[in-house]
Amino acid sequence: MKTFLKMIGIFIFLLIVYAVIAMLAFGKNYHYEKSMVINAPKERVWQQISSMKAVNQWNPWLKLDPGMKLVYSGTEGQVGDKYCWDSKNDEAGAGCQEMKELVLYQRQKTEMIFKKPFEGEAMSEMILSPQGNTTKVTWTMDTEQDPMMKIMRPVMDYQMGKSYEEGLNNLKKLAEQ
Repeated sequence: MKTFLKMIGIFIFLLIVYAVIAMLAFGKNYHYEKSMVINAPKERVWQQISSMKAVNQWNPWLKLDPGMKLVYSGTEGQVGDKYCWDSKNDEAGAGCQEMKELVLYQRQKTEMIFKKPFEGEAMSEMILSPQGNTTKVTWTMDTEQDPMMKIMRPVMDYQMGKSYEEGLNNLKKLAEQ
């Protein structure tokens, strides 16, 4: 029993040490990005990223709650194109995403405002880089993290990696049709 308690004590100590190191070592700015080459010209890929309705055809987070309420506003395919989501599921939460910049066949930039389960905001960008008959798509996200969220950074990297991979694969399927 003493060995078991000692092991638990060591584990808790290591968790505390990790938390302190994470809060001190990780900066407040969080950046994530993932890229994929799509076998389609930039014009075809652009059709799938240039409006919020188009993005939501491949958005990996919409599957978290098939009953999620979506409300669109603004002019589709222009700066100000926006959708808000509301889910009873905390995994999907609630918030809004709005087009902030569109550069034809080159990139789109959106702002995300999260309302629940946590409040926050982030900027996301999709950059198209033509490579012959293919297009490299780089999807980024930037946000600021409070000290407690820094502790979760490895988990966040893992989750973002899975979601971005799924989203880019969904985008690839649509653009390559």
